[in-house]
Amino acid sequence: MMVINPFRLPNKTRFSLPFLYKPITGGGGGGRSSCSAFTCRSVSSVTSFTWDDVVQASLPVYAPNDSSDLSGFFEKIKSCNRGSSEIKSEFIPLVIEDQIVGYIHNGFFYNYLRRFKDVFVVVPSDSRFGTNVTLNKTLSTPEERTRVVGKVIKCLAEEDKELIPGIRNELYPVTPSFGSPPYFSLERAAAPYFGIKPHGMSCVANLIKECEEEAGIPLSLSNQAMSVGAVSYADVDRYRYKRDVLFCYDLELPGDFIPKNQDGEVDSFNLIPVENVANVIRRTHFFKPNCSLVIMDFLFRHGYISPECLGYLDLLQSLRSGDTS
Repeated sequence: MMVINPFRLPNKTRFSLPFLYKPITGGGGGGRSSCSAFTCRSVSSVTSFTWDDVVQASLPVYAPNDSSDLSGFFEKIKSCNRGSSEIKSEFIPLVIEDQIVGYIHNGFFYNYLRRFKDVFVVVPSDSRFGTNVTLNKTLSTPEERTRVVGKVIKCLAEEDKELIPGIRNELYPVTPSFGSPPYFSLERAAAPYFGIKPHGMSCVANLIKECEEEAGIPLSLSNQAMSVGAVSYADVDRYRYKRDVLFCYDLELPGDFIPKNQDGEVDSFNLIPVENVANVIRRTHFFKPNCSLVIMDFLFRHGYISPECLGYLDLLQSLRSGDTS
């Protein structure tokens, strides 16, 4: 039996982890094992539903003719990748030390950031990156940049509490690419307004931390997790540009393991056959779309979405719609 517990890590580098129970084949046959999946329900979910609703929507009889219909999966991809290329063209690069580290919406810059002339500087269009925004050259160290940009974010938040909601005094490192040293650190709530990819804690360290907090998985088990790739998306919502990469891991668990949330961020877990989890993702909006991407990646890798399904290659490619640099 196999268990999937999809969740999104809130800290720095974000990734999701399907937890797998060892397959159990029934009877004396050599056929495919019976597989099930734990899904988790977040306490912060704005969608009102019960596990009975989930189970009912997951059953084959709920929509008996949609087993090869990928349209519901494509819908989840679309909801994670809002914003056409024309809309994304409204963002200008944020360049630090001759490297693009993010993107800022024209409106956000000219309406809110431009007045902080001792912090933000507009570079003309004849530069290497075209018109872009950089930080004042007097801010030469990561510590200085972090302090001064932090003051700007605090000022904006105090002037308009709805502009950058959710200020939590948690810093995200700002880097040009995965694994690179940070040029400065930025308030987590402001990260989408600067179009940055949050990096920081290593994937393995974050994996171990979140396994314990989200599902009570001890180190003796979580350190056996296997890296299986990543999914990505690029989502534009007015001034916010999210360029997220979710790192995916598989982990086999003992058949008698029961996940137990430790940090209050997960309401409950439930065990559902994998085929039925696929139905829930395809048919409903019960779970966050970016969590659905991780499940779809798993379904591809384990043969639950087959090449016989119309749109197979397009869906596979769309799981990595975002920049993975």
